[in-house]
Amino acid sequence: MSFVQSAAELGNQYRDDRVLRSYLKRTLPPDTLAAIEPDLDALGEHAAVAWRRSLQSPRGEPSLTNWDATGERIDRIDLAPQWVEAREIAARRGLVAAGHEATHGEHARVHQFAMVYLHHVASAFFTCPLAMTDGAAVCLKASGNAILIERAVPRYLSRDPAQFWISGQWMTETTGGSDVSGTQTQARVDANGRWRLYGRKWFTSAINADTALALARPEGSPAGADALALFYLEPRRADGRWRNLRVQRLKPKLGTRELPSAETELDGAPAEPVGELKHGVRLIAPVLNVTRAWNAVCAIATMRRGVALARDYANRRVVFGRPLAEQALHVETLADLQAEFEAAFHLTFYVVELLGRAQAGRLDAAHHGLLRLLTPLVKLWTGKLAVALSSEVLECFGGAGYIEDTGLPQLLRDAQVLPIWEGTTNVLSLDVLRVLRAGGGLTGYLSAQRALLAEAETADLGAAVRTVRDATGTLTEWLQRAASDPHALEAGARELAIGLARCFAASLTLSHGAWSQRVENDPRASAAARRFAARGLARFAVRHGDDARMLAGDVS
Repeated sequence: MSFVQSAAELGNQYRDDRVLRSYLKRTLPPDTLAAIEPDLDALGEHAAVAWRRSLQSPRGEPSLTNWDATGERIDRIDLAPQWVEAREIAARRGLVAAGHEATHGEHARVHQFAMVYLHHVASAFFTCPLAMTDGAAVCLKASGNAILIERAVPRYLSRDPAQFWISGQWMTETTGGSDVSGTQTQARVDANGRWRLYGRKWFTSAINADTALALARPEGSPAGADALALFYLEPRRADGRWRNLRVQRLKPKLGTRELPSAETELDGAPAEPVGELKHGVRLIAPVLNVTRAWNAVCAIATMRRGVALARDYANRRVVFGRPLAEQALHVETLADLQAEFEAAFHLTFYVVELLGRAQAGRLDAAHHGLLRLLTPLVKLWTGKLAVALSSEVLECFGGAGYIEDTGLPQLLRDAQVLPIWEGTTNVLSLDVLRVLRAGGGLTGYLSAQRALLAEAETADLGAAVRTVRDATGTLTEWLQRAASDPHALEAGARELAIGLARCFAASLTLSHGAWSQRVENDPRASAAARRFAARGLARFAVRHGDDARMLAGDVS
């Protein structure tokens, strides 16, 4: 009988995750950890079961039926089975609600995002509408609009699947994604005094959502982003029919194919202003801050899944007489993957901690500035890293990693949305510059980093600490030199942002490594911190503007 290679397997993804369990032990009060562990254990087991199930049956995709048999326009969307299941799990486990409940105080966000981290890959990207729903809840609360708060927020935070609502976020038009200044959707008041929206939304994620937040320009308002208003919609009637909205098509995407993203045409869709009839971008900003944190958590969840599969496969795959797990070069590859993942994990959950403390009113001005700086940093770096690590994971499987029914190509395809959704790497790098120009962010960054590195120096991690300090010094010196040259500052913004992210991630990982060595007698976190720091934290290319312009325009 011919040889058959056994496939990689997953165990309970909570019990098998040393990094998550160690982090929660350090961060949470023992009674809080004991209270949330049943949720984490259940989701960790579901992740393993869902992975095995995905290998046995193809993952479905949504379908759009524009017309019924009589010729009536219906635009019916049939969802993938995984999405129907994911909605119920999200409600019952409180994947949105947990982040807003007072039960665990400033740790509410850690509880919530630990669950999201465990569930993301198994959710078939249902985490996308959950992120937007979380953001919508924060946005409406901040708006002070009592009518909308009373109507929608309890549904967003419901744990009853029959009452639970999800929200969409409709900003992207053919004129642009991140640059919304050219938004063409118009808001007009009808004869009954009700606002109605007219225009084309070119990319609406989770078109099946129960509500949506949309930007539109009130009739008669001037051009530009400041004149846009934010509106709340309930796109469908109680019987499921659309309210003056046509679904033109579902987007044929590279990945996240279970997620029904659509092009829509608004033809008088009824809507309610969330706040004043201007500064809509400012009103929707809380949504972006929350969804960028979700993006980072989904990125590290993707990394963790890939590393877990690669490690298991390395123990099963025998080549040249030995398992891959015993071959020096492959061991180095797996170690590099683990070190990058651990650093990304600690930066992401530090941002989650700050978000929870801010929500609980337990954050001082310096840390508020730090949160504003780290939010774009963590999103841009982890999004890029998820793609790179997923690609490396596929390579760990050789040719098998390229085969669709292993589930691995989908991991890579789905990861590719993470650097794009909620701001590309370049857009977020420019956001970082804006935060730095506004002042405060860098001061908080350096102060927090000093405290973290001081903790690490007590655990024989001095060489790695010096590496982090030297790299941070390189970044701050470059920033000072470039401050007077806007072109140079913008040209180097990406390298600056990634360097700042990696340096702070290294500081956090070193601090946790010192704690784990002291309290858990476990040297692995320190090993990851040393390896991550040694892989390089900051670099700046020698830049010649004329060369860049010449190469960027080279189409011959």
